Amino acid sequence: MTSAIGLGIDAGGTQTRWALADASGKILGEGRVSGFSALQCATEKGVVHLKDTLENLGNAVRELALPTGICAGVTGFVSGSASAQLLLELLRLQFPEAKKLQLGNDIEIAFLDVFRPGEGYIVYAGTGSIAAFIDVDNNFHRAGGRGATLDDAGGGYWIACAALCQIWRAEDERPGVWLQSAMARAVFKELGGCDWLTTRQFVYGTGSETNRGDIGKLALAVAQSADADDKALQILTNAGTELARLAKAMISRYGVRPVALAGRAAMLHPIIEATFRRSLPAEIAVQRSEGAAHEAAARIAAKASI
Repeated sequence: MTSAIGLGIDAGGTQTRWALADASGKILGEGRVSGFSALQCATEKGVVHLKDTLENLGNAVRELALPTGICAGVTGFVSGSASAQLLLELLRLQFPEAKKLQLGNDIEIAFLDVFRPGEGYIVYAGTGSIAAFIDVDNNFHRAGGRGATLDDAGGGYWIACAALCQIWRAEDERPGVWLQSAMARAVFKELGGCDWLTTRQFVYGTGSETNRGDIGKLALAVAQSADADDKALQILTNAGTELARLAKAMISRYGVRPVALAGRAAMLHPIIEATFRRSLPAEIAVQRSEGAAHEAAARIAAKASI
């Protein structure tokens, strides 16, 4: 009889992480491919990217094992939607041997990696930002996660855009002043140029969901310059305040519970977590979650396929 092997997928705008686990929970291997979102199902170009990304993921996974179950968390996922059906079909094409396939929102997996239903709230900051609560009846509740056009304050994309806004406003007033800014120097180094055409092409050149993740990566440059640039530090401080707002929204709706802060953007610099903590009421227990959602998903998938 074939042993149960679970494939866990954590897909976000910046990158997609995957892991394989056996029935005992042991991680057999892991890796990463390009980021993707359920929102990409709405465009022909997006679907091509999805197919390419899942093919790359499938090739990497099959070098290690054939999964008997899959648990995937995908940003932008909405159950019952046309995009959900397409994602299921693409996953089945890549992994026809998997007898169990669970597909949901990436934040649901992140929550269940930290809390049991009804236990607490998670605030997750990746490319975007969202707070989530799964109650004892397994109902999913959210605050934020509205996308970059509307909000996503405190996430990597928001941090990057705030930095670019400040940099170019300063250039409007004093051309060349970027040379005096550690943040501007770091961002322009990442962009590969200090002229407006370079920034414009990077921000507006493709208009794709993938580019949103690429822009979000500029938050790394902001964080790296924060200890030498007050404006960068203020942006990250504001990010912590915005993430705390999401937690407070959940607390006001469902009462006092522990809060977990998670996601790569939340860990960019200590000031984000420090501001997050001091922005919340003193009675709220805050924990930092550095758990790997793709590994948690892999264990869920392995157990489901036994």
